[in-house]
Amino acid sequence: MADLDPLVITLIMFSSMLVLMAIGSPLAFALVTCGAALAFMVYGDGGLDLLITSTFSSMDNFLLVSLPMFIFMGLVLQKSGITDDLFEMIHKLMGRWPGGLGIGTVIICALIAAMAGVSGAATVSLGIIALPAMLKRGYDKRLVTGTIMAGGALGFLIPPSVLMIIYAFLSRDSVGKLFAAGLVPGLMLAGIYIAYILIRCRFNPKMGPPAEEQFTVAEKIGSLRFLIAPGALIVTVLGCIIGGVTSPSEASAIGAFGSLVIAALQKRLNWEVLRYVMLSTTKIMGMLMWIALAAVFFSKIYVGLGAGQIVTELVEDSNLSPIWVIVTMLATYFILGMFLDDFAILFITIPLFVPIVKELGFDTTWFAVLFVLSMQSAYLTPPFGYNLFYMRSVAPKEISIIDIYWSAIPFVILQIIGLALVVSFPKIALWLPELLF
Repeated sequence: MADLDPLVITLIMFSSMLVLMAIGSPLAFALVTCGAALAFMVYGDGGLDLLITSTFSSMDNFLLVSLPMFIFMGLVLQKSGITDDLFEMIHKLMGRWPGGLGIGTVIICALIAAMAGVSGAATVSLGIIALPAMLKRGYDKRLVTGTIMAGGALGFLIPPSVLMIIYAFLSRDSVGKLFAAGLVPGLMLAGIYIAYILIRCRFNPKMGPPAEEQFTVAEKIGSLRFLIAPGALIVTVLGCIIGGVTSPSEASAIGAFGSLVIAALQKRLNWEVLRYVMLSTTKIMGMLMWIALAAVFFSKIYVGLGAGQIVTELVEDSNLSPIWVIVTMLATYFILGMFLDDFAILFITIPLFVPIVKELGFDTTWFAVLFVLSMQSAYLTPPFGYNLFYMRSVAPKEISIIDIYWSAIPFVILQIIGLALVVSFPKIALWLPELLF
């Protein structure tokens, strides 16, 4: 058994994993089962010892402390009503513009991304708050749902991104550099969304009619107070990380404490909020850690048996130019994103792809941004994009699942355009990290 061909190992492990997932097994269970079964077949009882050593080595990383802290921070800010305040501010400032609330929604999504680090927070929050408000004002339902879902996906790219933290954990890249690399592409993509909404509403004002309410200059200026607290927290946390003042783990603790202070000052911190936030953080972290442990074990068994070389050999035998190898990887991500979640794709592919990226001479920080951009598209791609289902869970009955699918397509195209720009012009992602580091 120890002389199994790498191609046979690949077929056994990945086909078994897909079969288990197809019959409804959780991803973590499927990964552990496949890895443990093959390890036992090849190494006997010693193979199962790898599960124990892999678990301890995976958890021996202080970087992982930042995950629950950033998730906690985002949930506190979401639950304490910050999103409602930001939408009220945008409504007063931009409601009279054609498509103004849609543009403002993208801006709010970018702000929530910088506070929460996950995609679902902005999608669910604005699906509850902004969606009914814009539908009531006559906005096109497909434009609105697409805007909220695409804006929510900015949480992958704009720091502090949980996905980037786990990418850094697997690739051993600097979290600070990854955060800096994601900032400009994230803002660029938000700008592309805003330009799209402006153009659509300029040529067809019925898609985003101006709000009837009028506000005085004093009311507009006064609404900016809602931006002070979350803005200060975002600048503090990201400034500490990117500026090298603290480690990501220490900055995450500052962010978590700061979110509690903001909620307390606004008299929105109570036992109900704390209970919801702590339970939700525990649930999310429980899911992430089980998948992380299982996927690291699966990857170590796969690579340890020599099967990881098959990917490198396929690349070498294909005679593709280096850039086309990257494009092929991105196409693989796009296809996988239709069926698997982002963390599953991350844990399965990064240990295999990053060594190839290094061997081809590309910057792994740049590739991290490409990966995250691909995951943004995956979250909007039918049939199983997660943001599609987040939107379905909060959308009113008049918005069908078909409407949600169709609303995502223009924004998937915009995301592919953004991805193509970063592939063609790597400096979009690398300029800020090179400047700061």
